[in-house]
Amino acid sequence: MQPSGRLAGPDPHDRRPTTIAVAAALVIVAVALTAVFVHDIAADGAGTSRATLSTAADLSGQTYVVGGKDISEEQSLLCEITVAALQEARATVTSHCDTGSTEVTRQTLLDGGIDLYWEYTGTAWEVFLDQSQKIVDPALLYDKVKEQDLRRNDVVWTDRADVNDTYAFAMADGRAADTGIASLSAMAAHVRSGAPGDVCVEREYATRPDGLANMQRAYGFTIPPDRLRVLDAGDIYQATARGDCLFGEVYSTDGRIPGLDLRVLHDDKAYHSIYNPAPTIRKDVYDRNPDVARVLNPIAHALDYPTMVSLNGEVSAQGRDPREVARTWLADEGFTPSP
Repeated sequence: MQPSGRLAGPDPHDRRPTTIAVAAALVIVAVALTAVFVHDIAADGAGTSRATLSTAADLSGQTYVVGGKDISEEQSLLCEITVAALQEARATVTSHCDTGSTEVTRQTLLDGGIDLYWEYTGTAWEVFLDQSQKIVDPALLYDKVKEQDLRRNDVVWTDRADVNDTYAFAMADGRAADTGIASLSAMAAHVRSGAPGDVCVEREYATRPDGLANMQRAYGFTIPPDRLRVLDAGDIYQATARGDCLFGEVYSTDGRIPGLDLRVLHDDKAYHSIYNPAPTIRKDVYDRNPDVARVLNPIAHALDYPTMVSLNGEVSAQGRDPREVARTWLADEGFTPSP
């Protein structure tokens, strides 16, 4: 805790003795700072002075339907975090954390079935805004998405999290070491050679414009139909770890990657976009009370790559309930009171 000012020096026009006065003042300041420091630690157990979300904004009288995709643990966590955060700010909240696929969830937002959900910058840029330009600067990509989605679709983006939950391909660590495959170019060469090994992807990646078809074009290979397996997203990690899939499509922040000892292959042609998550809100909902951003922005700023991997792992690898994990994290971070 830093003091807000500093002690003033002695007045050159004041001829009274100052040594005792200054010493006394220093003692008073030290005691005061110690009291504040101890209070901060007692308040949250870690010395964090972050204000709870109930003091960030008062959303009393506001109602929100919070959605989320049904494609990953991360989406469930982000949805549950948002539900709890808005409730802490005294809003009335309905949870719809399993809205559907990317396309279904986005359309439900536009149609008014939900009011907000977390979307990814790369998805919006390539899928919703139909842009083919590759932007490697995360801040620039976010700015362009934010401006265009608002102008074209009346969708407001609040602040993004510094987390790149991009698509990736992984191998069991032992298989990667045995074959020497470390990049997507090496994976493409392996498939072109006719060497054995299946490639496993989820259904959404198999059909997205920023997914499998254009990835094969970028790397100059074609997966034979009898070597391409389409699985549920959650099944790919275990199948890759067992060796049923030589190459498995994964989310780069998934906690099962370290938990199952998988090795992510380097996207050496930078095919996959940057996918920073951020809350997206219909403009009519945002305009009812723009202070909603004062609740959502601090959460986005607190989420980074190690945090997201850890939270995802608590759900995917440890089997904990997303709602419990979300609310524990909010309390640990000082956003909500400790239970």
